[in-house]
Amino acid sequence: MNWRPHAQALAESVTHRSSRWRDPVAGTPRHLFVPRWWERADARWALQAPHDEGQWYAAAYRDTSLVTRVGPHHADRAKADDHPTGRPTSSATLPSLVVSMLRHAYLDDGDQLLYVGTGTGYGTALAARRLHCEQVTSVDVDPYLVETARERLDTIALGPRVETADATGPLPVAAESTDSLVSMVSVRTIPTSWLTALCLGGRLVTTIAGTSLLVTAEKDNDGGATGHVQWDRAGFMPVRHGDDYPPSLAPLLAAARHQDGEEVTTGPYPVVQVEEAWDLDSMLSLTAPGIVHEYREHKGQRTAIMAHADGSWARATAEGTGRPTVHQGGPQRLWDILDGIRQDWLATGELPVRGARVFISPEGRTILARGEWHAQL
Repeated sequence: MNWRPHAQALAESVTHRSSRWRDPVAGTPRHLFVPRWWERADARWALQAPHDEGQWYAAAYRDTSLVTRVGPHHADRAKADDHPTGRPTSSATLPSLVVSMLRHAYLDDGDQLLYVGTGTGYGTALAARRLHCEQVTSVDVDPYLVETARERLDTIALGPRVETADATGPLPVAAESTDSLVSMVSVRTIPTSWLTALCLGGRLVTTIAGTSLLVTAEKDNDGGATGHVQWDRAGFMPVRHGDDYPPSLAPLLAAARHQDGEEVTTGPYPVVQVEEAWDLDSMLSLTAPGIVHEYREHKGQRTAIMAHADGSWARATAEGTGRPTVHQGGPQRLWDILDGIRQDWLATGELPVRGARVFISPEGRTILARGEWHAQL
């Protein structure tokens, strides 16, 4: 079965006909980079390993993300009856987002690119086709992903440099040798090694962990960088430093489902699914980082639960869009923080974070500012 018509159709759906990324997408066999993946089925992860090429191509050439690793369990090495638990730790990012991140890099033909978060290797392949292999360096913290990406890139005659490295530590490039750094993992503050790698005027493209904020910045004379929060939205897995993420706050969320609050009030605004309200979620993450969420709807009743590692929790329940009953406990009043952001939003007509200026010090300290509002990460 010929994969090229599928890749061509994907290219037509994720790029403009005059885009310099159309030919790389049309000429890259994405299916080779995602032979197996995980999908959620009946509230658990199930392996997808299609033997039928039609099913395989239909999934691989959709503009969607495919989860390839859950916790430490990679789909490549899984058995059919494996059902891992935990958070996704690697994926084949939806192609339109890969292209969008690379477009934000403003790559010129002679640029040197550092691509952070190799994953399956598909995005690295697109970059190597758009530039030349010797102009692309790609890094990932997972040795298996690096080895597999090299092998798959080699099968399509591409040989960019792919290395194992913790993205927040030393990087396998010379100082000031990189024209553009594009990160496919999110960070809370900018690693100093990224700034060191960039040449003067070099362009940084990344996302802020826990938010949908896409930041672009250019390196300044003092070794820091200045830029903006883009109006585009993008979300990536946070950078990890080992085989898995730290333990989740699932026990805290579970406890918050039923316990009585130290404080019980009636909220002024409807229950909202915070994680699906990207701007609201981003502002909350900047204001009170580290909150995790759970949301359920049943027979017209909405319930939202929030928890924080410091032991704070909140549960808001309401019929439809009515005013909720809010239970809260712990050192912070999480739902009050959320309602404060919503009140500011109503008062001003917008949230200030989109379009904010970004100021990054040479040490990586990051400040977002717009008008009178500012936040330090």
